[in-house]
Amino acid sequence: MPDPLQDGLLGLDYQELSSIAQKFGQPEFRARQLFDALYPQRLPALDSVSTLPKPFRAALQQEGLDIKHPRVEKSFQSTDGTIRYLISMADAETVETVWMPEGDDGETGDGTEAGDSEWHRATICVSSQVGCAVNCQFCLTALLGVKRNLSAGEIVGQVIAVLNDRQVDMERQRVNIVFMGMGEPFLNYPNFIKAVRLLVEGVGFPESRMTVSTSGILPRIHDFGAEPVRPKLAISLNASNDQVRGSIMPINKKWNLEMLMQAARDFPLRNRERITFEYVLLAGVNDSPAHAREVIELLRGIRCKVNLIALNPGPGIQFGTPAEQSVQIFKDLLVKAGIPAFVRRPRGRDIYAACGQLKRTVA
Repeated sequence: MPDPLQDGLLGLDYQELSSIAQKFGQPEFRARQLFDALYPQRLPALDSVSTLPKPFRAALQQEGLDIKHPRVEKSFQSTDGTIRYLISMADAETVETVWMPEGDDGETGDGTEAGDSEWHRATICVSSQVGCAVNCQFCLTALLGVKRNLSAGEIVGQVIAVLNDRQVDMERQRVNIVFMGMGEPFLNYPNFIKAVRLLVEGVGFPESRMTVSTSGILPRIHDFGAEPVRPKLAISLNASNDQVRGSIMPINKKWNLEMLMQAARDFPLRNRERITFEYVLLAGVNDSPAHAREVIELLRGIRCKVNLIALNPGPGIQFGTPAEQSVQIFKDLLVKAGIPAFVRRPRGRDIYAACGQLKRTVA
C-alpha cells in the first residue's frame, strides 16, 4: 500500500480504502463512500464528504489521511484555447498538464473554433514523472533530467485538477487522456497502470479514450499487452534506421528498431485497434523521402497509423522545424503505401504547451 501519510487518500483503490475503513472500525460501505467522494465526485477534502460521520473524518485527518489534491500553481492560455497548467505536488515539486479543446491530433474537426466555451471534446495531456530520464535530444523535458516518479494519486490528481478547473461533467462532455506529458510512463509502470485503473473504475474514463506513449521500453510493452484494462498504445518512433534513432534517442542503443518492431508485431491488438507511431520530423535529419520509404518498410505488416509532428522548437534544442512541403511529401508517401498518416497540428506552441515543449516554463 502507498504511504498514506505522504500521499493522502487520493490514489488508493477500493481494496485499500476497505482496509482503512476496517482499521478505524467502520462498516464496509464507508469504503464505497470514500471511493465515490475521491473519484466520481472529485471532492477536494474530507470536510466536503458529508456522507461520512464527522468523528470518522476527524480520525482520518488526525492520521494525515486527507484527500490532498495537487494544486494548480499557474495556468497559461494559448491563442488556440490550449491551457498549460503548472501543478504542484505535496513536496513542492511541479509538473505540467495540458488541456486541449477539440482533442490534440487535428485529424478531424467538429466545427467549433478553438477556445469556444461550448466545446464538444477535449484532451488532457498528463505527466507521469517529474522530468524525464529518456533524454530524447529534440525534447525540452529532457533538459530537466528526472527527479522522481509520480505516485498514482499524483497522476490521477492532475486529471482531477484540470476537470475541476474546467468544470467538466463527465456524463455530458467527451474528454480523452494522453499520457504524453513529462516523463516516460513505462519507467513508472506500477503507478501509471494503477492510475489508469482508478481513472477507468473511479473517475469514469473509458479505456478507449486513453492513449499512452512510450519511447520503447520493451519489457513494459510486453507487460502492457497483458493488462486486462489498458489504454491504446503509441510508440515514439522518430527515425527510420538505427543510426539516426540512436543519435536522437539514446534508448535505441538498449532496444534497437528490430527489437522494437518485433514487440509491435507481437502486441495483442484488440478488434479495430491500431498502434500509433509518433514521428517528430527534424529538418535535414529524418524528414527526407528516403526516410519515409524506410519507415514504410519498418512498419510493413503492422496494423498501425502514423502521427507526424513537425518539431516544436525551444531554447536549447539544436534541431530545426522542416518546411511544410517536406512534411506533406513525407505524409503522402506513407498514405500511398497504405499506411494511415496524419499531421498533428501544434497546440499551445505559443505558451510552451506543444509536444516536446514541457519544461515547467513559468512565463
